Amino acid sequence: MIPVSETLRLAARALRRNKLRSFLTTLGIIIGVGAVIFIQSIGEGAKSRVRAQIESAGTNIVMLWSGSSQGPGGRGGAGSQPSITWEDLRAIQTELPSVRAVAPQINSSQPVISETNTWNTQITGTTPDYFVIRNWPVASGALFTASDQASAAKNAVIGQTAAENLFGPGVDPIGQIIRIRDAPFTIVGVLERKGQNAMGMDQDDGLYIPLSAFQTRMQRGLGKFVPGRISVSAVSPEAIPRVRQEIAELLRERHRLGPDDEDDFSTSSMAEMTSMLTSTQDTMTLLLSAIALVSLVVGGIGVMNIMLVSVTERTREIGIRMAVGAQPADIMNQFLVEALVLSAIGGALGVLFGVGLGQMIAPRFGWIMETKSEVVLIALGVSAGVGIVFGLYPARKASQLDPIDALRYE
Repeated sequence: MIPVSETLRLAARALRRNKLRSFLTTLGIIIGVGAVIFIQSIGEGAKSRVRAQIESAGTNIVMLWSGSSQGPGGRGGAGSQPSITWEDLRAIQTELPSVRAVAPQINSSQPVISETNTWNTQITGTTPDYFVIRNWPVASGALFTASDQASAAKNAVIGQTAAENLFGPGVDPIGQIIRIRDAPFTIVGVLERKGQNAMGMDQDDGLYIPLSAFQTRMQRGLGKFVPGRISVSAVSPEAIPRVRQEIAELLRERHRLGPDDEDDFSTSSMAEMTSMLTSTQDTMTLLLSAIALVSLVVGGIGVMNIMLVSVTERTREIGIRMAVGAQPADIMNQFLVEALVLSAIGGALGVLFGVGLGQMIAPRFGWIMETKSEVVLIALGVSAGVGIVFGLYPARKASQLDPIDALRYE
């Protein structure tokens, strides 16, 4: 049996004889592996961006809505049937050990007027806990306080996009007076920039005022019922399922719902949204990767084709080697190693090609590229497997040549 080192040396020498042909043979492998690396890296980057955008909405959040209405026209959406009271909200705040903070939110899109501009933005009436839940500090100034909430103070915290459109870029809005429905509000804080959320909405285009001021100046609300949605922050990510269960048990008991009655409220978590969006991206990435793998198969066929040509061209050489003592296994190993080397080189160059292509293209389109080491290892393993699978038949054919016929071959 010829040593492995000698087999590798013979394979390398055979491939160097036809450098251009060897390169062209590996080209299909290079393109296939490069495409897989590029697609997987862009896909992982997109998932990381989605996760970051969802996390920017806050951590450990459970969203709570009132129930859905049922009418002649069909069933309404979540929150269309008021069912959660202010007493329910206080019970969630005080009776559930897994809850860190609770903040109701009432939203309304309104024109906001400054001394120089008018800007239509989303106005949110909420409590100071809202900024705790969303992990949203101020870039300048301060947040409105619990005493502002208690006194319905006309103080406002503004997002940076809304501030730039109302006062102009670079202008400090702290202390400026704005008007909402002829009611004057004082800007006391500017929030740090968060950017777009997972749905593509600008989180910085908004104005936040105390819930009590919102109800007094803009919307009287629904009496004992909480309008809008309620953000509930769990004490930890692991506690999110427990919080949802505790809320369900508490509200069903308070609303006197029987075992067969449907919930008159609904909850969801950011984990569900993350799972939904990333699963969609996983499907697309898998589909594109499957298409890219086709080129790997085409590359494998190229390897098989060129190895069959090589067997034909080197028939006399094979006969001479057999005549001086080489065994069929030695001949088979040599051609199999040549196919494997071609595929392995193609795989390595393909990884470099995929990473380089991503680093060149991704910044131009604002994409994020995140290459995982396991993806690289799998791509290299697949390319090596392609070499073995498609090199096996030519190698076997070479090993089965009759030495006498091979020596007579011209």
